[in-house]
Amino acid sequence: MTGKIFEVLLVEDNPAFVRLTLEALKRSTIRSNKSVARDGIEAMEILKRTGERANAPRPDLIFLDLNLPRKDGRDVLAEIKNDPQLKRIPVAVLTTSSEARDMIDSYDLHANCCIVKPSDLDKYFEAILSTERFWLSIVTLPPI
Repeated sequence: MTGKIFEVLLVEDNPAFVRLTLEALKRSTIRSNKSVARDGIEAMEILKRTGERANAPRPDLIFLDLNLPRKDGRDVLAEIKNDPQLKRIPVAVLTTSSEARDMIDSYDLHANCCIVKPSDLDKYFEAILSTERFWLSIVTLPPI
């Protein structure tokens, strides 16, 4: 493992899922800084480095909830994947929905993967950690 410290952005409005996801990431062997956006507008401010987020680090991985206030996760995903500066950042969609339409829409918008949030705590932690491990230590991502 390299000495690199990765940047992970969690875009999630539910405080319980924020807490669970951050707890899962704390257990990781991958060194990372974690940022949280509580809605889609805040996420785009971080990603585009605007306003108070002008010095925000560029994430190496984004965990994105679909159902967000102010700007829906689908709109955030579309904006990320249509931006030449952001489109190569892996986006893991996290959702409580197991509706086929949500999966199809997410992949049509170029999500890198979709995860239905498991209700079992151990399975939730494993989903988060496996996704992080895959994107940050197994695959080779293009340079920034």
